Amino acid sequence: MNRKLTPRTALLLTVPPLLWAGNAIVGRMVRDAVPPMTLNLLRWSIALLVLLPLGRAVLDPGTGVLSNWRRYSMLGLLGIGLYNSLQYLALQSSTPINVTLVASGMPVWMLLVGRIFYKAPVKRRQVGGALLSIAGVLVVLCRGDLDQLAALRLVPGDLYMILATIAWSFYSWMLMQQRDAPGLRADWAAFLLAQVGYGVLWSAALSGAEWGIKGVDVAWSWPLAAALLYVAIGPAIIAMRCWGAGLQKAGPTLGSFFINLTPLFTALLSSAFLGEAPHLYHALAFALIVGGIAVSAR
Repeated sequence: MNRKLTPRTALLLTVPPLLWAGNAIVGRMVRDAVPPMTLNLLRWSIALLVLLPLGRAVLDPGTGVLSNWRRYSMLGLLGIGLYNSLQYLALQSSTPINVTLVASGMPVWMLLVGRIFYKAPVKRRQVGGALLSIAGVLVVLCRGDLDQLAALRLVPGDLYMILATIAWSFYSWMLMQQRDAPGLRADWAAFLLAQVGYGVLWSAALSGAEWGIKGVDVAWSWPLAAALLYVAIGPAIIAMRCWGAGLQKAGPTLGSFFINLTPLFTALLSSAFLGEAPHLYHALAFALIVGGIAVSAR
């Protein structure tokens, strides 16, 4: 499942981490304006409306969206319902950098899920690449000072993000299974819409539970509306499109290493919002992460 990495494939797999970094920052910024499960429901409901005219081929006979409902329901649950809801829930108590840092364990989870559930072989260079990539993330975490690692403390949000990462690992491996009608798989908008349709139902169920527990109190404003448009179009539609296309070319194991770019992008975007210039340790982290990708892709 580990395939040749071309510049085009690398670009496809780099766009999602950049957009997901922005998603983490925006999710943190609006945490007091909208509850996490409701935020996820609003996000994917908007994405559904955007995708409807683009992916209307999903309604054509023979797509298997209804007959193969178990597959698309699971894809919608893992990639849209659970992952994003857990991430927004994590951002209630953890910072964007910490959340994306915890997600940097993705290569390890991807290797484990692939080996245990999909019988994918694990090679030494993949393990070496994972260690290099995680080292780069640790450089971001400690800001180039290893003494700061001793002061690291996990919060409940970090545990939620671990669960989200495991869900995303299963989602990515499921995407690789060729169990879809060729016409549906060839139409990215229709294929994504099939997942989003079921994902919105799962998100509505999670939001309903949230509403029943603590009620709904959304502080509507123009900044919140702009945030919803961003998370619905950028980290949702565009990122999911690029991620799916990239996985088809590189495979989920190699693709997972690109997720480790997310904490680096998050740190850079956070620095931009705070008016701080990037530091030398950001360059070191970038070199380690890219080195991990290069080692795994050999």
